[in-house]
Amino acid sequence: MNEWVFELLTVVGLLVAAFALKTFQQTVVRRTGALLILGASYLAGYYLSDSYIGGAAGVLVWFVLPLFPILTRVRQMRLPVEKTLEKCPPPRASQFPMLNDFTDEIEQADFEYVADKGWEWDDSKQYFRIFYHEEEKQQAVICLNEQEEMSFAFVSIVCRTKYGQTYRTWNYPFSYTMKTAPGVTMNAVPNVDSFEDLMISHRDFLISHKVDPKEILVEDEKSFQQAMEEELRLQVRHNLDNGLIALAGEGTFRYSWRGLFFLWGQFVKDMVKLS
Repeated sequence: MNEWVFELLTVVGLLVAAFALKTFQQTVVRRTGALLILGASYLAGYYLSDSYIGGAAGVLVWFVLPLFPILTRVRQMRLPVEKTLEKCPPPRASQFPMLNDFTDEIEQADFEYVADKGWEWDDSKQYFRIFYHEEEKQQAVICLNEQEEMSFAFVSIVCRTKYGQTYRTWNYPFSYTMKTAPGVTMNAVPNVDSFEDLMISHRDFLISHKVDPKEILVEDEKSFQQAMEEELRLQVRHNLDNGLIALAGEGTFRYSWRGLFFLWGQFVKDMVKLS
């Protein structure tokens, strides 16, 4: 067998094994598949260049690739400094087929439907279905994020205290694209199996932070909207102060160079986490 044929079959064999392993649900097995992809990339770079540097470059390609859309498309994005939530109809079933299932699960946990809200900016949309548990004084929110051809959904449970603190538990699947505003404490559980498990995690989260139930605010539809809009404003201000974003005129902001590399770090973190 020719040497180049052996090398080609080795790389292809590793890739086939890697993608087969990544079809499994177990995290360890899937991450083994990701390591095999990096191994195949190293061998491809090594065989093509006949050097260890070439092999290392083959691996680094995977970590450099996210920079291209960030430095091109994201760099051009302009986002609003102020976001006003408006009443909006729910998305079509073809856009969000799991909405009714999520709604049923939340209502079965004794949360009551409050409102459908959302905001839209150019090709970006966010839809929120808001619920409230009067006894627990907790807000539950189903959110659908849509941006160009990509969309994803998540669910969060939120409570706010009389001292201006916000505690949020959610199954948001990615690392956040900006720094969290002061006064907002996050509990990310992306692999939670059910809304009931999300509630348990939130309850444990509040206990771990010694939150007194008597300190939690009683809220309604008006205060929900005001609080959500204020949190967005505080987050924008916090990221402006930290230099991750910069004002771009006409009520908009853009990511600074520092912010773009922050985003890149978040993308790399997600690559490792989701592999």
